[in-house]
Amino acid sequence: MQSPREILGDIWTSAGGEASALDAIKLTGEEPQLPSSFRVAAAAQASVAATGLAAAGIWKLRSGQSQDVTVDMRHAVVECRSERYLRVDDKPPPPAWDAIAGVYKTGDARFVRLHTNFPHHRDAVCKVLNCKPERDDVQAALMQWDGEAFETAAYAAGGVVSMMRSYDEWSATPHASALAELPLITIEKIGDAAPKPWPKGDRPLAGIRVLDLSRVIAGPVAGRTLAAHGADVLLISGPDLPAIPWLTIDTGRGKLTSFVELKSEQGRAVFRDLLTQADIISQGYRPRAIAGLGFAPEEAARISPGIVYVTLSAYGHAGPWAERRGFDSLVQTSTGFNHAEGQAAGVDGPKELPAQMLDHATGYLMAFGAMMAKARQSREGGSWHVRVSLAQTGRWLWNLGRVADGFKTGDFKGETVMPFIEEVASGFGALRSVRHSALLSKTPAFWARPAMPLGSHPPQWPARE
Repeated sequence: MQSPREILGDIWTSAGGEASALDAIKLTGEEPQLPSSFRVAAAAQASVAATGLAAAGIWKLRSGQSQDVTVDMRHAVVECRSERYLRVDDKPPPPAWDAIAGVYKTGDARFVRLHTNFPHHRDAVCKVLNCKPERDDVQAALMQWDGEAFETAAYAAGGVVSMMRSYDEWSATPHASALAELPLITIEKIGDAAPKPWPKGDRPLAGIRVLDLSRVIAGPVAGRTLAAHGADVLLISGPDLPAIPWLTIDTGRGKLTSFVELKSEQGRAVFRDLLTQADIISQGYRPRAIAGLGFAPEEAARISPGIVYVTLSAYGHAGPWAERRGFDSLVQTSTGFNHAEGQAAGVDGPKELPAQMLDHATGYLMAFGAMMAKARQSREGGSWHVRVSLAQTGRWLWNLGRVADGFKTGDFKGETVMPFIEEVASGFGALRSVRHSALLSKTPAFWARPAMPLGSHPPQWPARE
C-alpha cells in the first residue's frame, strides 16, 4: 500500500506539480485514526496537504519565498468532520437528518437510502411512494417496490435516493466503466486569455476573487479552504434556496455572502458583473442547471477571459449517471462503501464511513485544482475548467486499499479533538470550530472574516490592496 506521502505525490504530479516541491511537506501521524475498513485518515491528510502545497507554490510564484507545510493526520481527520465539532454559544449541532432520511428495506430484500433534508426532495419521494412523510409509512410503501425500480422512479421524479450495491455490482455498471477512464481531477484549457498578474497582498491568495455557488459540504469546503489562504470568497445563494443552517455556519467561515436571484434577468446581470471581475468560480449545482442560466464553463470564459471554472458533480461528467443528483451518503451507498463497511463491521446492512469523507476530500481536491489551474493561468494564460466528483473521489479512496483491523480502532474522545479547536466570534454567536489543518510556516492559514447569515453582504467585491 502507498504511504500518505506517496498518495500526495500522485495527486500533486498528476495536476502538473513539480516533484521537487514535495520536499517542503511534512506529514505527521499514523493510520488508523477512526473505526473504518477504509483509509479515511490517509485520504484526509493527503487531500488537505495537496491544498497546503498548492498555496505554498502560489506564494513562491508571488513572492519568490519558499516555505514549509506540515499536516498532522489526526488534525486533518478532525477537520474532515468539522461539522460535528462546531459549537454555537456552546450548543451542539441539531439532528443532522430529516425524520424520514436514512436506510430502508425494499420488497426484493434490497436496501435503499433516502436523502430528504431538502423539502422538495422529501416531497418527491413521498409522491412516488404515495405515502405520508413518516418512517413507518415510508417503510410499508417501500415493501411494494423492488430496490432498483424505486431508485429509477424516485430519480425521475426529482428525488435523491440510492440502492445499496456491492462494489462488484457497482463495478459492473456502465457508469463505473465510464468513471474508470477519468482522472481524479480533470484540468482543461477552455479558452484563450492573457496571463493575469497577481494582485498585491501578503497571503497566497490575497486579492483573488472567488465566486462560490455551492451548498452542503464539498463545494463550501472548497471555498472555505481558498478563504483560509486569503482569497475574497463571495458565496452566492438565493433567499428561497434551501440550505442546512449548521453546515452554512461551519463552511461560511472566511466568506462574504450575498443573495442574487439567478432566475431573474436583473440577478443574472448582477452576477455577470461579478463574474467579469472574478478569478475563480466554484459551483456544485448540476451542470445543466447553471448552463441553463447562461453560465456554463465556456460561456463564463467568454464573459471573463482567464477565469478558472471549478465544477463539482455527484457522479462525474461522463457516463449514463452524469446528470444524477447525489450527496456523499448516497454515493457511498451506490458505489459499494456502505456494503463493504457493513461486512467489515459484521453488520447486516449498510454502514456509513465514519466521516463524510467523499464530501470533505472532494472539497479539498476542488480547492487544490482551483489553485493549480490559477497558477497555470498566471504563467501560461488561458481560461481553465477543473472538474471533480464525489464518485471519482470515492473510486480514489477505494483504490488506496483497506485497513485489516480498522474496526478495532475507537472513535475520538472529546479531549482528542480539543487541541484543534479555536474560539471565534460570528454572526451567529460565539463559535468553537476546527482550525485549518495545513500549517504553512510563512503564511499561516486563517479566516479573516467571521461566518455570517446568508445574504449578509451586498453583491460586490471588496477593494483590492
